[in-house]
Amino acid sequence: MKIAVVGTGYVGLVTGTCLAETGNDVICVDINLQKVEKMKAGQLPIYEPGLEQLFHRNINQGRLHFTSNLAEAIEEAKIIFLALPTPPGGDGAADLSYVLGAAKDIAKIIKEYKVIVTKSTVPVGTADKVRAVMSPETNVEFAVVSNPEFLREGVAVEDFMKPDRVVVGTTDERARKLMGELYAPYVRQGNPIIFMDERSSELTKYAANSFLATKISFMNEIANMCELVGADVDMVRRGIGADERIGKRFLFAGIGYGGSCFPKDVQALAKSAEENQYDFKILNSVMSVNEIQKKVLVQKVKKYYDGDVKGKHFALWGLAFKPETDDIREAPALYIIDELVESGATVTAFDPEAMPNIKALLGDKIAYAEEPYAALENADALLIVTEWSLFRTPDFDKLTNGLKSKVIFDGRNLYDLDKMHEGGFYYNSIGRKVVEQK
Repeated sequence: MKIAVVGTGYVGLVTGTCLAETGNDVICVDINLQKVEKMKAGQLPIYEPGLEQLFHRNINQGRLHFTSNLAEAIEEAKIIFLALPTPPGGDGAADLSYVLGAAKDIAKIIKEYKVIVTKSTVPVGTADKVRAVMSPETNVEFAVVSNPEFLREGVAVEDFMKPDRVVVGTTDERARKLMGELYAPYVRQGNPIIFMDERSSELTKYAANSFLATKISFMNEIANMCELVGADVDMVRRGIGADERIGKRFLFAGIGYGGSCFPKDVQALAKSAEENQYDFKILNSVMSVNEIQKKVLVQKVKKYYDGDVKGKHFALWGLAFKPETDDIREAPALYIIDELVESGATVTAFDPEAMPNIKALLGDKIAYAEEPYAALENADALLIVTEWSLFRTPDFDKLTNGLKSKVIFDGRNLYDLDKMHEGGFYYNSIGRKVVEQK
């Protein structure tokens, strides 16, 4: 099937590449000429495990193409995916200008029946708005479909190729048939394609992300409670995660959620509720808890140094909002760096993938190390912010030799408390007892 994907950001590029992998002829369109030329030359603009191999294979085999010409991209496409940014506006509502602008441009070009698919995360009612901007521009029949993505950064290729479910919102029978054919190769193991109306589909994505964000914030509240009463959040997590009604996933305590989805989607759903005169109390609390949790590690640091970190130097491991990505959007590291630097401290950071993005954003506000142990030089303490695998089993002798003091603040609970006690570390993590130095 011939497919067009408008927008080559994270969602668009993963979508286009994975659709090409099952034999579809996919053309991706982007207004950024420089980016298009780089992709044509085989340069992948994002880091995502497993994507590079598929990207090169489908380019080399002639199934994946790139252009900056919208008319060229959609001319022969049966299905057109809109994978465009929907950033939060000043009031928290999703900005639909990119989606609606592209839809209007497409309407002026199409000459035969097309299926227009909103792949971007969009508020309830967006499909209606897309129809409303397209209808005055064309006499050609078209369908508007909602097909939200459920891609986790770091495992997005696997999520697309083997989805838990595919959600398709449409009331157009022809579009339903085409979407069913398109996704059939991805659900051969029996996972469902769930067809519903467009508004229900749009709300499904916001509801899913908001529920997961709620689980994270709830566990962070439990972690804070654990510290007050002397319980261990990891034990609590195991105890409740064994309950099938709750499940094991998204129960790890830490220093808040970040990234491109959870913060934006929770805020957008709360704003949508407000616009419909509904006070979504749980979501407002989730956002409040998360803002506080991003800075809880700094609070621990300041308490240890009696409220004064001026002149202190800290090593920081992890900059991306989660491992296996270079995405720094709403990353807790950004909040931690701001707090420390504003308090007069200095920071040297290491991250396997995200340092170029941080450098572009912060410049020389902090220093950067080429490898994790180099970041420890002259550091008063180590802060662990992202749970990259290479941080899980470090050389503790190198840690001891690199740090001025054996002091670690761990925002991701990577290390065993007994081992840290035996090693003579001061070790302060999230929702667990503090290990004091011998």
